[in-house]
Amino acid sequence: MIHAYRNFCVIAHIDHGKSTLADRFLELTRTVEPRQMREQVLDTMDLERERGITIKLTPVRMEYRRNTTDYILNLVDTPGHVDFSYEVSRSLAAVEGTILLVDATQGVQAQTLANLELARAAQLVIIPAVNKIDAPGADVEGTRRELSALLGIPETDVLLVSAKTGAGVQELLDAVIRRIPPPRGSPTEPFRGLIFDSTFEAYRGVIVYIRVVDGTLTRQTPITFAGSGADATALEVGIFCPNLTPQETLTAGEVGYVATGLRESTRARVGDTLVKRDDRGKVTPVPGYQKPQPNVYVGVYPGTETSFPELREALEKLQLSDASLTVESEQSPALGQGYRCGFLGLLHVDIVRERLRREFGIETTLTVPSVAYTITVRTRTPSTADVRVIRSAADFPDSDAIQEVREPWVEVRVIARTTDVGPVFQLLSHRGGSSPHTETLGGHHIAIVSELPLREVIADFHDALKAVTSGYGSFSTRPLGERPVDLLKVSLLVNHEPVEALSVLVPASHAEAEGRRMVEKLKGAIPRHLFAVPLQATVGGKVIARETIPALRKDVTGHLYGGDVTRKRKLLEKQKKGKTKLASRGSVTIPPEAYLAVLKRS
Repeated sequence: MIHAYRNFCVIAHIDHGKSTLADRFLELTRTVEPRQMREQVLDTMDLERERGITIKLTPVRMEYRRNTTDYILNLVDTPGHVDFSYEVSRSLAAVEGTILLVDATQGVQAQTLANLELARAAQLVIIPAVNKIDAPGADVEGTRRELSALLGIPETDVLLVSAKTGAGVQELLDAVIRRIPPPRGSPTEPFRGLIFDSTFEAYRGVIVYIRVVDGTLTRQTPITFAGSGADATALEVGIFCPNLTPQETLTAGEVGYVATGLRESTRARVGDTLVKRDDRGKVTPVPGYQKPQPNVYVGVYPGTETSFPELREALEKLQLSDASLTVESEQSPALGQGYRCGFLGLLHVDIVRERLRREFGIETTLTVPSVAYTITVRTRTPSTADVRVIRSAADFPDSDAIQEVREPWVEVRVIARTTDVGPVFQLLSHRGGSSPHTETLGGHHIAIVSELPLREVIADFHDALKAVTSGYGSFSTRPLGERPVDLLKVSLLVNHEPVEALSVLVPASHAEAEGRRMVEKLKGAIPRHLFAVPLQATVGGKVIARETIPALRKDVTGHLYGGDVTRKRKLLEKQKKGKTKLASRGSVTIPPEAYLAVLKRS
């Protein structure tokens, strides 16, 4: 039976048609009834439909007959945005082959290359396909030549499809059966299951998505997580059709789910190996898993103090379905109790914030994003040093005590049209890029590779790149390690009161410009009050930039109809004194939008 299985996924750059192609597969295999068919069936979150992107990894099982032989195809639809590349790496661990999909109107993009590297590292069979061949402006043959040169294969091996109309989709599905090998593994060996995703339900607890590597698993079997050591019972096992469909057993080669009844997210870690409790210590865990490393750290605080317990519970539940989200508690003098969360990128931040609001009804306040800095602090003993890793400006020590600061750098690979090379080089230079060079891809595209500080990438590099390339540019990143940097802490005072949540760490050469930008952004984001509100950016107690939000002013002289001017002056003087008194006593409310205004650098 295992020879009839084909486990595969679809990888591509964002918006190249992965979810639409998955829809055509579901129609062709009749997995979903025609009356139940809708666009992007596997994108189950409202956010995914609204934004037109895939966020959450979704598997589906399809039954397909070819040449009188019945096959079982397990498809994993993957996200394409650069922030969610970890989701792609998890899906690759559960399959033997992949379809590399490229949009004929855009050609090979940065995430296409990044995903291709992941697939090659996983030693998967790669089936290249050009999508949107019927779209206006599609360069079908040019894109086909690009893929052929990239993979070193004949052009005839690159398939042509239109996920929108269904043209070429059956040939692509036939190629999956011909080229991708069946899963390796034996149903008679002790049970091992690789966990590649998880979710949470109120009644069934933690539900883990697994690829059965060896053996079989029946429901009500005692199980153990090999890595965490947690014990549970397989309350229910089943497959994805595409909804969760219970089965009596899961066997080697299958992709399915196990309802564990667990209530703690930390016990069910993605990448762990599931084994039977009787085989604890006897079975070797599945190798090759890498824990995701957050790139961006943001403080997440509840909108009101009373909602902190709800925020804690909501973040714990989100972690069950989002393994790349890390959470640590922290305390802020300005915002109270909250969490320091690690994210893959700014889109990831935005998605989590929106999910908290929609799924749990929690409004949050976010601090300015930061990366992890390694700081060496001087001690009384010259031969020893205190090395710390900080993730927020609040933890930054006094400048006099700092011996060295190191920050993460990344290699940025930008894919752009040949006509956009000049503006891209200017952008990279403005962001502190070093060692830039180009790589020819063929056709009308070129790769520009440079080394950048990660802090320059996490803020708004994606938006800036889209602006200078008219929306055609894309990029991917690769870690390069840490390098020294001269950092300063820029603090913001609102009405002479420090707002710790808006403090940022910037290079010394950028401190004044960053301070000026921050107060200008805040001035436009904080509503006017009955008194003038001064906004000040400071470094070490020295004010480097200032703006003032003017007071709301009532026309106190409007009822006068002429006469002695001293009457008008007296009323204006009285108003001025009242506002001065109010300013000394009044407090300024900073809306969440103001924090986001400072967060966005464009």
